Amino acid sequence: MTERNREALVNRQHAVVAVLATWLVVTSPWVAMLAKVPKNAGFLDYAHIVAGILAMLVGTSYTIMCVRDGGWRICFPWAAGNGGAVGRDLAGLLLGRMPSAEGGGLFAMIEGLLLVALLAAAVSGAAWVLNQGTDLAMAWRDYHVLAARTFTGLLVLHVLAVASHLLDFVR
Repeated sequence: MTERNREALVNRQHAVVAVLATWLVVTSPWVAMLAKVPKNAGFLDYAHIVAGILAMLVGTSYTIMCVRDGGWRICFPWAAGNGGAVGRDLAGLLLGRMPSAEGGGLFAMIEGLLLVALLAAAVSGAAWVLNQGTDLAMAWRDYHVLAARTFTGLLVLHVLAVASHLLDFVR
């Protein structure tokens, strides 16, 4: 696969994950599942499960594409021994400087954590559905809700970071 084709694939995966994740987050307040899919489950309940499975599959593939060939060093700077870049970005924020979008600093760390939270929400959601009707279902639901809320918070930070860079670029 050429670099150009790889980049096009990653961009398409990002778009699909973004649409699915946004839909899942926005519609989640209307999903009415606890220990199992209810007998009177509606469109949003089943659509949430299907969209979640699709997000898990595409999100896993997207994560693999992001971390391969050394990409993990950018997404997880602390794991690559580059925690200093994150520290410099945080210190710069306190001084009113915009963190760099490149080089594995704060914004890259947010993106890496966002990928982890996406996968945690997807896997815990799948485990919840697979264990429906059992004692484990409610525990998996709790994990799923925590992962989904973490994902949502990181998604907001990611959108703010992208918006700040776009605003800076326009100036």
